[in-house]
Amino acid sequence: MNFEQRDLATADDDTEEERFFRQVAEQKRILYGIAYSYLRNEADALEMLQEATCRAWIKRGSLKDSGRFAPWIIRILINCCNDELKRRSRIVPSGQEVEDSGSTVMTSDRKLDMERALDAVKPKYRQVLVLKYYRDLTIPEIAEILDRPEGTVKTWMNKGLKQLREHMRRKGEYR
Repeated sequence: MNFEQRDLATADDDTEEERFFRQVAEQKRILYGIAYSYLRNEADALEMLQEATCRAWIKRGSLKDSGRFAPWIIRILINCCNDELKRRSRIVPSGQEVEDSGSTVMTSDRKLDMERALDAVKPKYRQVLVLKYYRDLTIPEIAEILDRPEGTVKTWMNKGLKQLREHMRRKGEYR
Protein backbone atom coordinates (compact mmCIF):
# COMPACT_ATOMS: atom_id res chain seq x y z
CA MET A 1 0.00 0.00 0.00
CA ASN A 2 1.52 3.32 -1.07
CA PHE A 3 1.14 6.66 0.74
CA GLU A 4 -1.79 7.82 -1.39
CA GLN A 5 -3.75 4.61 -0.82
CA ARG A 6 -3.03 4.76 2.91
CA ASP A 7 -4.23 8.40 3.05
CA LEU A 8 -7.47 7.44 1.27
CA ALA A 9 -8.00 4.50 3.60
CA THR A 10 -7.34 6.73 6.60
CA ALA A 11 -9.78 9.33 5.26
CA ASP A 12 -12.45 6.64 4.98
CA ASP A 13 -11.78 5.53 8.56
CA ASP A 14 -12.02 9.07 9.98
CA THR A 15 -14.80 9.68 12.42
CA GLU A 16 -17.26 12.49 11.80
CA GLU A 17 -15.47 14.55 14.45
CA GLU A 18 -12.04 14.06 12.87
CA ARG A 19 -13.36 15.01 9.41
CA PHE A 20 -15.06 18.09 10.83
CA PHE A 21 -11.97 19.36 12.65
CA ARG A 22 -9.75 18.59 9.65
CA GLN A 23 -12.05 20.75 7.49
CA VAL A 24 -11.97 23.55 10.08
CA ALA A 25 -8.17 23.33 10.26
CA GLU A 26 -7.98 23.72 6.47
CA GLN A 27 -9.98 26.97 6.73
CA LYS A 28 -8.46 28.39 9.94
CA ARG A 29 -6.27 31.07 8.30
CA ILE A 30 -9.13 32.42 6.21
CA LEU A 31 -11.51 32.27 9.18
CA TYR A 32 -9.05 34.05 11.47
CA GLY A 33 -8.44 36.75 8.86
CA ILE A 34 -12.16 37.40 8.46
CA ALA A 35 -12.75 37.48 12.22
CA TYR A 36 -9.80 39.83 12.71
CA SER A 37 -11.05 42.16 9.97
CA TYR A 38 -14.37 42.44 11.80
CA LEU A 39 -13.15 42.69 15.39
CA ARG A 40 -9.61 44.10 14.95
CA ASN A 41 -8.28 42.30 17.97
CA GLU A 42 -6.38 39.01 18.06
CA ALA A 43 -7.99 37.65 21.22
CA ASP A 44 -11.50 38.54 20.05
CA ALA A 45 -10.86 37.03 16.62
CA LEU A 46 -9.65 33.78 18.18
CA GLU A 47 -12.66 33.73 20.49
CA MET A 48 -15.03 34.19 17.53
CA LEU A 49 -13.21 31.44 15.65
CA GLN A 50 -13.82 29.14 18.61
CA GLU A 51 -17.47 30.24 18.89
CA ALA A 52 -18.04 29.67 15.16
CA THR A 53 -16.46 26.22 15.35
CA CYS A 54 -18.71 25.33 18.27
CA ARG A 55 -21.84 26.61 16.49
CA ALA A 56 -20.84 24.77 13.32
CA TRP A 57 -20.33 21.51 15.22
CA ILE A 58 -23.76 21.84 16.82
CA LYS A 59 -25.40 22.64 13.45
CA ARG A 60 -23.32 20.20 11.37
CA GLY A 61 -26.45 18.24 10.45
CA SER A 62 -27.80 21.25 8.55
CA LEU A 63 -24.93 21.07 6.02
CA LYS A 64 -26.31 18.93 3.20
CA ASP A 65 -23.42 19.25 0.76
CA SER A 66 -19.98 18.72 2.30
CA GLY A 67 -18.45 20.48 -0.72
CA ARG A 68 -19.97 23.73 0.57
CA PHE A 69 -18.26 23.48 3.97
CA ALA A 70 -16.05 26.57 3.49
CA PRO A 71 -18.84 29.05 2.62
CA TRP A 72 -21.07 27.49 5.28
CA ILE A 73 -18.56 27.96 8.11
CA ILE A 74 -17.54 31.43 6.89
CA ARG A 75 -21.22 32.44 7.05
CA ILE A 76 -21.41 31.10 10.61
CA LEU A 77 -18.27 33.06 11.54
CA ILE A 78 -19.63 36.27 10.03
CA ASN A 79 -22.85 35.80 12.01
CA CYS A 80 -20.80 35.28 15.21
CA CYS A 81 -18.81 38.46 14.52
CA ASN A 82 -21.96 40.45 13.78
CA ASP A 83 -23.55 39.14 17.00
CA GLU A 84 -20.49 40.22 18.97
CA LEU A 85 -20.48 43.67 17.37
CA LYS A 86 -24.18 44.10 18.19
CA ARG A 87 -23.52 43.01 21.77
CA ARG A 88 -20.70 45.54 22.06
CA SER A 89 -22.84 48.36 20.70
CA ARG A 90 -25.39 47.68 23.44
CA ILE A 91 -22.71 47.63 26.14
CA VAL A 92 -20.35 50.44 25.05
CA PRO A 93 -22.01 53.87 24.85
CA SER A 94 -21.71 55.33 21.36
CA GLY A 95 -18.83 57.72 20.88
CA GLN A 96 -16.62 55.82 23.32
CA GLU A 97 -13.97 53.53 21.98
CA VAL A 98 -12.62 50.52 23.78
CA GLU A 99 -8.87 50.75 24.13
CA ASP A 100 -6.86 47.63 23.50
CA SER A 101 -4.01 47.98 25.95
CA GLY A 102 -2.77 44.45 25.26
CA SER A 103 -2.20 45.01 21.57
CA THR A 104 1.43 45.19 20.55
CA VAL A 105 0.76 45.39 16.83
CA MET A 106 1.89 48.62 15.22
CA THR A 107 -0.68 49.89 12.75
CA SER A 108 -0.06 52.54 10.13
CA ASP A 109 -2.10 55.73 10.03
CA ARG A 110 -3.51 54.79 6.64
CA LYS A 111 -4.70 51.43 7.90
CA LEU A 112 -6.33 53.09 10.91
CA ASP A 113 -7.98 55.67 8.66
CA MET A 114 -9.30 52.89 6.41
CA GLU A 115 -10.64 50.94 9.40
CA ARG A 116 -12.40 54.04 10.71
CA ALA A 117 -13.85 54.71 7.28
CA LEU A 118 -15.04 51.10 7.02
CA ASP A 119 -16.77 51.51 10.38
CA ALA A 120 -18.87 54.28 8.81
CA VAL A 121 -20.13 51.95 6.04
CA LYS A 122 -23.41 50.06 6.57
CA PRO A 123 -22.70 46.55 7.94
CA LYS A 124 -24.10 44.63 4.95
CA TYR A 125 -21.91 46.67 2.59
CA ARG A 126 -18.90 46.44 4.91
CA GLN A 127 -19.00 42.64 4.99
CA VAL A 128 -18.91 42.51 1.18
CA LEU A 129 -15.97 44.95 1.10
CA VAL A 130 -14.10 42.98 3.78
CA LEU A 131 -14.59 39.67 1.97
CA LYS A 132 -13.59 41.17 -1.38
CA TYR A 133 -10.65 43.40 -0.48
CA TYR A 134 -9.32 41.93 2.77
CA ARG A 135 -9.89 38.23 1.98
CA ASP A 136 -9.59 38.40 -1.86
CA LEU A 137 -12.76 36.39 -2.47
CA THR A 138 -14.51 36.54 -5.83
CA ILE A 139 -18.05 37.83 -6.36
CA PRO A 140 -19.44 34.28 -6.82
CA GLU A 141 -17.70 33.13 -3.63
CA ILE A 142 -19.08 36.09 -1.67
CA ALA A 143 -22.56 35.45 -3.10
CA GLU A 144 -22.35 31.83 -1.99
CA ILE A 145 -21.14 32.76 1.51
CA LEU A 146 -23.82 35.41 2.00
CA ASP A 147 -26.47 33.32 0.24
CA ARG A 148 -27.34 36.26 -2.03
CA PRO A 149 -27.47 36.64 -5.82
CA GLU A 150 -24.29 37.88 -7.48
CA GLY A 151 -26.11 41.01 -8.65
CA THR A 152 -26.97 41.89 -5.04
CA VAL A 153 -23.35 41.41 -4.00
CA LYS A 154 -22.18 43.69 -6.83
CA THR A 155 -24.74 46.32 -5.84
CA TRP A 156 -23.71 46.15 -2.19
CA MET A 157 -20.05 46.43 -3.18
CA ASN A 158 -20.71 49.51 -5.30
CA LYS A 159 -22.82 51.16 -2.60
CA GLY A 160 -20.22 50.29 0.03
CA LEU A 161 -17.41 51.77 -2.04
CA LYS A 162 -19.52 54.88 -2.61
CA GLN A 163 -20.10 55.26 1.16
CA LEU A 164 -16.40 54.66 1.82
CA ARG A 165 -15.36 57.31 -0.72
CA GLU A 166 -17.90 59.79 0.63
CA HIS A 167 -16.74 59.27 4.22
CA MET A 168 -13.09 59.68 3.23
CA ARG A 169 -13.92 62.76 1.13
CA ARG A 170 -15.63 64.37 4.15
CA LYS A 171 -12.58 63.65 6.25
CA GLY A 172 -10.28 65.11 3.56
CA GLU A 173 -8.52 61.78 3.06
CA TYR A 174 -9.68 61.14 -0.50
CA ARG A 175 -9.19 63.35 -3.53
